[in-house]
Amino acid sequence: MYTQEQELKRLVQTNCTFGPREIDQISRMIGSKYSNFKLFRDAVNELESQEEEQAPSGMVRLGVCLYLLGKYRRSLDVLRRADGGAVAHFYMAKDYTALKDYESAERSYLSAKMAGYSSDICTLGIVALKRRSGKLEEALNLLNSLCGPIEQTADYLYQRGITALACGSAREEVGNWFSRAVEANPMHPGALFGLALESDRRGNDEDALEYYKRAAAQFPSHVGSLLNLGLMYEDRGENMQAVQCYERILEAYPDHPQAQLYLKDAQASSSTFEDVTPHNPIGQILKTPVGDFELSCRARNCLQQIGVETLGDLCSYTEADLLGSKNFGETSLVEIKEMLSSRGLSLGQTAKPQPPQIQEVDEIVDTEILLRPISSLGLSVRARKCMSRNGIGTIGDLIRRTGDELLACKNFGVTSLNEVREKLTELQLHLHGE
Repeated sequence: MYTQEQELKRLVQTNCTFGPREIDQISRMIGSKYSNFKLFRDAVNELESQEEEQAPSGMVRLGVCLYLLGKYRRSLDVLRRADGGAVAHFYMAKDYTALKDYESAERSYLSAKMAGYSSDICTLGIVALKRRSGKLEEALNLLNSLCGPIEQTADYLYQRGITALACGSAREEVGNWFSRAVEANPMHPGALFGLALESDRRGNDEDALEYYKRAAAQFPSHVGSLLNLGLMYEDRGENMQAVQCYERILEAYPDHPQAQLYLKDAQASSSTFEDVTPHNPIGQILKTPVGDFELSCRARNCLQQIGVETLGDLCSYTEADLLGSKNFGETSLVEIKEMLSSRGLSLGQTAKPQPPQIQEVDEIVDTEILLRPISSLGLSVRARKCMSRNGIGTIGDLIRRTGDELLACKNFGVTSLNEVREKLTELQLHLHGE
């Protein structure tokens, strides 16, 4: 009997039967624990080093394994030189889909069907292509044409749910399809992601976290699940886990802009001074109010105008940021740099918040409060990033938005909305229309 590790290596590197059953077996093993994934990756790298010695059937094995690693372009290149069989065409279709070449993907699904791959499974693949292309009526017609055992599979149930969502069906109906898909396959990434989003929207953070974790454990990497899981980890202060999520996305999509941005932020957070514990004296220093130090009246007023309350706030600004503030000159800059230096700190040392932007303000509200940057509210990472993505830089920007407008922002759920409301209430403010 083989151990799981030995069986995984055998499936990847040995010239044995290789079809849907073996591919499903590999997927389940590498999704069960990360050490198996690392073993799989090493085995595939070793197989790839022997590419020139591979027979056409061996190229199918290599191409599918590269697909599971999220190396879609490389997988496509290998599969084009494979045996031209059903499995090769089917995974070429999946590669094309991941690369958003839907016309080529559909041709490959039809070729896979002609070569003997399951007709119903290929049709489900085409359903996804039609939906992504906005051809919802064609997608529904294809789904309605399927009958028999395929209707009980997780993939079919998921396509029913995601197509219903695209058609504007009620959330309850969509959620029912996703739940049935997860009953059929507890590790279906798409259905898990759908359930996670709904849990997130309702403020059920623990349920959402569990769904995201299960979806993220599948390969190739589910980008949406990894992004949102990373955000949840950051909210919980688990920055290294967040880093791993974003790095996995970038392995498959090196130019993914959100993953690049979030990775940089998470890496900075994991090694910055924002963790305040009894064993972190610098973190305690950063919480110290600026008012505790002897500064000139001009410097103090300038810092107050831009919402700097603590040394941590101050260290989030660069020299250029300060000099760009009204009435802030070189003399005040030197004064502040000397004060920070005496405590082992420097400008630009912590994450830079959104620069305050002067907007037209309601005369009945204190202008100074409205000009404060969003960072001064002390929001969670998720809420802060949603603000940043939607151009909300100051408290004045924020109170011009309604609750519904905020909920329409990606990754912004009820939990974040309640958090924002609580912070605004402390300032005797509220969202527009409340």
